[in-house]
Amino acid sequence: MSRHYFGTDGIRGTVGVAPITPDFVLRLAHAVGRVLKRSEERPTVLIGKDTRISGYMLESAMESGFNSAGVDVVLLGPLPTPGVAFLTRAQRAALGVVISASHNPFADNGIKFFSAHGSKLSDAWERDVEAMLEQEPAWVDSAHLGKSRRLNDAAGRYIEFCKSAFPADLTLKGLKLVVDAAHGAAYQVAPTVLRELGAQVSTIGCAPDGMNINKEVGATHPQALVAAVRVAQADYGIALDGDADRLQVVDGQGRLYNGDELLYLLVHERLLQGQAVAGVVGTLMTNMAVELALRARGIAFVRAKVGDRYVLEELDKRGWILGGEGSGHLLALDRHSTGDGVISALSVLAACTRAGRSLAQLLSELTLFPQVLINVRIAVGYDWQSNPLAQSVLREVEAELGDAGRVLVRASGTEPLLRVMVEAREAAHAQACAQRLADAFAS
Repeated sequence: MSRHYFGTDGIRGTVGVAPITPDFVLRLAHAVGRVLKRSEERPTVLIGKDTRISGYMLESAMESGFNSAGVDVVLLGPLPTPGVAFLTRAQRAALGVVISASHNPFADNGIKFFSAHGSKLSDAWERDVEAMLEQEPAWVDSAHLGKSRRLNDAAGRYIEFCKSAFPADLTLKGLKLVVDAAHGAAYQVAPTVLRELGAQVSTIGCAPDGMNINKEVGATHPQALVAAVRVAQADYGIALDGDADRLQVVDGQGRLYNGDELLYLLVHERLLQGQAVAGVVGTLMTNMAVELALRARGIAFVRAKVGDRYVLEELDKRGWILGGEGSGHLLALDRHSTGDGVISALSVLAACTRAGRSLAQLLSELTLFPQVLINVRIAVGYDWQSNPLAQSVLREVEAELGDAGRVLVRASGTEPLLRVMVEAREAAHAQACAQRLADAFAS
């Protein structure tokens, strides 16, 4: 059975358009509650959210849906996604729920779930929920309804958890930082964590009004942070997205570092500390330069499908702990069960502080390959894999690049587009190869 509602990161869409409507969310929570009760008589679920105005409406609907199935609810209020994952584990809850559309604009929202261990749930679990949605509701009687309460110090508990991930022998005193929380869930948490560890912190994107989340700020719009770092003459800028599970970093020179570079830094730091790194998981989009640099150091590297849940699945399968995406989702499973933008930022700052070197110096041996991405609009149902001309050009380009480049062609999961990506050592070469492929697939 294929999934109808769940995508790569929960259920997401435009508020007021199915399935992101209060009636569906109530039914969804009811169905999830019934699935949970197969293994626990009286489950408890935690619900957190980002700062979107629609979060109030969806939170109320979800709370009612769980209560109607006999499930107790703990409301956390605005809290980063990784904070919900942490508290789900710490509170011994059966499930954690996040109401967020991550880096999307405020008119969107979504629902994602965490297991009792604070990790993303499997495709099989999601299929079970969708199957339950097809059944008629089974409302419990009044004596067995779930109850709700609020955890008033949720943010404080998560702040202490983040601080515990920073080495006790280090301090951020003397560092001048700018934090951009995208007007999202970490607008209070991130500045507080960094200040309490000693940094001098100024902020942008930390004044949510319910409708400005991700608007021209945050990890998906880092130029605002680049400008702010220059104005403040700061050492670094930290950019998070709306639910604070991804990270981009800007240095004092205004240079932006993406998730691929930061993933390599996490590996580099552990090697400097004499720790063994068995292997690293990236995605189909991870820059080839990272793969080559890791292999040169004798570290295995594998690619998962795009999406941090698939990176996590590969890490679990292999028993490794480090992985991530260029978008800034970084996983260090000895520090957290899921990607955490704040903890990832602390790892980067700890590496620079301990070494007494800048981020640019620590990453001087890594130069990313130029990467060109062209979206080719295709007809619905077009079998691009059976296009003989395009396949012939694809083989030619792959042979031409050899070990000095990489080609990835994949269909979009949400639009009638074919995404053609080429990496090469020279930008002009990557552009020429990508255009040849795009023209071939469009013909």
